[in-house]
Amino acid sequence: MKTIKLSSKKKMRNILFITFLVIIGLIGRLGYIQFVQGGELSSMAYQQQTLDRSINPKRGTIYDATGKNVLAVSSTVETVTVNPGNIAKENKEKVAKVLSDIFEVDYEKILKKVTKRSSIETIARKVEKEKTDQLRIWMQQNGITTGINIDEDTKRYYPYSTIASQIIGFCGSDNQGLDGVEAKYDSQLKGTQGAIQRHTDAKGGEIGKEGEKYVSAIDGNDLVLTIDLSIQSIVEKYLEEACIDNNCTDGGNVVVMNPQNGDILAMATYPNYNLNQPYEAYTDELKENWDNMEQAEKTKNLQAVWRNKAIADTYEPGSVFKVITASASIEEGLVTNIDQEGQFCCTGGIEVAGVRIKCWRHYRPHGSESLRLGLMNSCNPVFIGLGQKLGVQTYYSYLNKFRLLQRTGIDLPGEANSIFLAEEKAGPVELATISFGQRFEITPIQLVSAVSAVANGGNSIQPRIVKQIVDSQTKETKDVPVKINGEVISKETSEKVLSMMESVVAEGTREKC
Repeated sequence: MKTIKLSSKKKMRNILFITFLVIIGLIGRLGYIQFVQGGELSSMAYQQQTLDRSINPKRGTIYDATGKNVLAVSSTVETVTVNPGNIAKENKEKVAKVLSDIFEVDYEKILKKVTKRSSIETIARKVEKEKTDQLRIWMQQNGITTGINIDEDTKRYYPYSTIASQIIGFCGSDNQGLDGVEAKYDSQLKGTQGAIQRHTDAKGGEIGKEGEKYVSAIDGNDLVLTIDLSIQSIVEKYLEEACIDNNCTDGGNVVVMNPQNGDILAMATYPNYNLNQPYEAYTDELKENWDNMEQAEKTKNLQAVWRNKAIADTYEPGSVFKVITASASIEEGLVTNIDQEGQFCCTGGIEVAGVRIKCWRHYRPHGSESLRLGLMNSCNPVFIGLGQKLGVQTYYSYLNKFRLLQRTGIDLPGEANSIFLAEEKAGPVELATISFGQRFEITPIQLVSAVSAVANGGNSIQPRIVKQIVDSQTKETKDVPVKINGEVISKETSEKVLSMMESVVAEGTREKC
């Protein structure tokens, strides 16, 4: 009996020891799961039990100056995503196959997404409802209610395709503005993203209404441009004809600006491109060779046509710049009577610092001239002489007043600045050539803005593309203010220069070059 009791005690002790070891093991395992694997397991549980999806807002509409013609608008489409953890293992291949067939995407890529360990994967963006309806029918027929999401999305459309393409710009697949007004005013147009957060059980089933959180998207604000669709269309038509007729291989551009308030009524660049297909070939010649081109060459061609030459390219303005020299000279009192005969004399050229600079009609000099005749004749010696009298310091002060030494500040991305020799490096010859518009470069928008200051009575006004912003929530309209940079010349000077400019147009240069 004693031996039996000792054996029982030993067995009991062994059982207690084993139980103790099991408890220690379980505590150790629990600690390992809690502290070592806790983060990973928590993330996996969240992925499996939480459906977190974004709701894209509608991007604001862009109108022309009338507020009636729509230049850019967002339409409703749909985006398809999957929650891999909520698709049963036996259904994954079947789901991948139907998604691949409906949305014409490579099966292997879809299968990889469907079997991936992640909370959400995007299958197809911005697809028409016709295709998503096919998916809905298939899901219903196959009894699949979880793991596949069909959410409302938006897609950008440009009703007039190529009109004002370099001004409006375009959007990327994520609705972000990439160029033009779309990029410059992206913060106004894009709106605020919403979200759907729905909690599910381990099998993907819904946990009642209390488990769902919905945050509405806020649509972007609308923009009213200064661009008048009718004027823009006419300008683009005749610019294209002029470039083709004159074989302008580098294209061309036209800017139409209201000098009173800086509104850009039209800004055309040729060639243009289709805003609905910004990454496609835009000329017949490119279309023939597009498939054989390297990607780098395609990119180079696309960036060239996206470029708004009116603000991004500089050029040598030539004789039109004589208007600036004339304005400065009158304002400084160098010329008081613009019709005084004999105030200037063209002998066919003028010598500056040992360099003879010819008049275009050097073979038969203009002879005695007034300032009006000098401008009508586009006579270089007249304006060289005025530049010499003004001097480098004074001349550059007017370049600065006309805002020709800085960007205009137009509300478009990619504006370039002028290229002038630094004031301290400008000698007599450089001043002479600048005075009649050579050996420096400015952008078309800089010249248009400077001449507008002459046209409006002497004030420098910043050009603008957008004149109104309409709040998507309240529909309140906010006017973009007209920005006056200051007086450049007096109203009296402005009137005299305008009178001379009218004579140039009415009577023109007396003899063609």
